[in-house]
Amino acid sequence: MTMKIKENKKAPLFKLFGTRNTRFDLKKIKSKLVVYFYPKDDTPGCTLETKDFSKFYKKFKKIKCEVIGISKDSIESHEKFKKKYKVPFELLSDPNVKSQKKYGVWGMKSFMGKKFLGTIRTTIFIDKGKVKKIWSNVRVKDHAKEVFKFVCSNK
Repeated sequence: MTMKIKENKKAPLFKLFGTRNTRFDLKKIKSKLVVYFYPKDDTPGCTLETKDFSKFYKKFKKIKCEVIGISKDSIESHEKFKKKYKVPFELLSDPNVKSQKKYGVWGMKSFMGKKFLGTIRTTIFIDKGKVKKIWSNVRVKDHAKEVFKFVCSNK
């Protein structure tokens, strides 16, 4: 079952394991949060997007905003990806795609004429437990910069 989340509504809660042996619980987050859902570690688009968010990470931290990436990849895959590209924030593993379904980012995709279920590249900005902005079917070039500008304008 895939939900469709809406802006200015409560963000669906989730708990997921992350890199550095962390357990992330959305309910415990009081700061601003950017969550980007991506299809797969170490693939061209996902690498570009992750490197972009990494480049902007210190700027996000300065405005008291955390960043996390979520995919269905394993913790081991995330750890390798994180180490290879020096990713400064947590990557969370959603192997059963439960959080992706809650956020409506798990759905039908097509690539080279084939249809399949997968992660629809999406970024969500959450502030005080509410979904403030949804970017769906994200184009990765300059996306982190666009998200940063939006977060800055919503103080």
